[in-house]
Amino acid sequence: MPAGGHPHAAPTPAHYGMIVRQAEPVNLEMPFGSLDQFVTRTEDFFVRCHFPIPEITRDRWRLRIRGLVQRPVELAFDELQAMPASSVTATLECAGNGRVFLSPSVGGAQWERGAVGNAVWTGVPLGYVLERAGLPAEASEIILTGTDEGEIEAPPRPGGRIRYARSLPLGKATGDVLLAWQMNGADLTPAHGFPLRAIVPGWYGMASVKWLSDIIVTDRPFQGYYQSVDYAYWQRSTGEPSLVPITELHVKSQIARPGPCERVPRGGAYLVRGAAWTCEAEIVRVEVSTDGGLHWSDARLGRHTDRHAWRLWEYDWAIPREPGRTTLMTRAHDSKGRTQPAKRDPDRGAYMINEVLGLDVMVQ
Repeated sequence: MPAGGHPHAAPTPAHYGMIVRQAEPVNLEMPFGSLDQFVTRTEDFFVRCHFPIPEITRDRWRLRIRGLVQRPVELAFDELQAMPASSVTATLECAGNGRVFLSPSVGGAQWERGAVGNAVWTGVPLGYVLERAGLPAEASEIILTGTDEGEIEAPPRPGGRIRYARSLPLGKATGDVLLAWQMNGADLTPAHGFPLRAIVPGWYGMASVKWLSDIIVTDRPFQGYYQSVDYAYWQRSTGEPSLVPITELHVKSQIARPGPCERVPRGGAYLVRGAAWTCEAEIVRVEVSTDGGLHWSDARLGRHTDRHAWRLWEYDWAIPREPGRTTLMTRAHDSKGRTQPAKRDPDRGAYMINEVLGLDVMVQ
């Protein structure tokens, strides 16, 4: 092992007990039926990589803050750790979570329900680091760039190798965004962004850039590949569709148990359970239907109400006495009055899949 570093080894199914969506670059999904606690174990947390995991030695790594700043800054890992640290419990969901259920099918990683997880992240607020560099009045966007790099295969694409990068508006960047070096009380693993990653609470996971190495301040909208080509969708706020970057999580709930096509004994009882999440609000109600959406009943909500974290829920289901297939559904409501939609918005393409989905089980 290099001094101050981690061994570089690709995660394997045997090591993680995960569903492999792609071997290289590695993309791993948590079997959502294994959900059993509020904080997701690090080894169970989904892994999304666009390029191979970079080999980084902590002692040689540096974070550079540059661009439209008053004082360019370069920080070693120990200097970051000496800054005032804070922690946040936050749910990250891949913007393509649930893609396998889309019809007609679309390209991209074929996630089912497990490209989501909830963890405790520890680090220094991004706003504190930006303050050290000094921001002029005209600063408006903050570009976060990772060490990971590679070539884009599918057109439209730029030529040559690029690094993964996303931007945040200044207001978000100086708010609750964290530069995290710990996950669940331990150093980040290589797969989760060692030695440093961004955590952008309330936004889809593509904004929480891993293997962070450069922060660039600018006075104009960033038009990078993962900002304007990939991880973008059509929005019709002005009447005509225009491409805009994906940002905030949409209110959503998912069933963990029973699993798809699970067989359950007729006339018995079953504890249906799952999780729900949203952005900048609290999940205040989760409803469950056990007859394909004809009737709905309230689930019991878990006690954890962390602002940026999912909320667990459960429901006592009296299984029908007649055998056959039945469809379970769930829908969430948040404190801002938003409800999980019944139908899909086609302008979202292969992303932001939060519509109510049916889960078939077999009563026998």
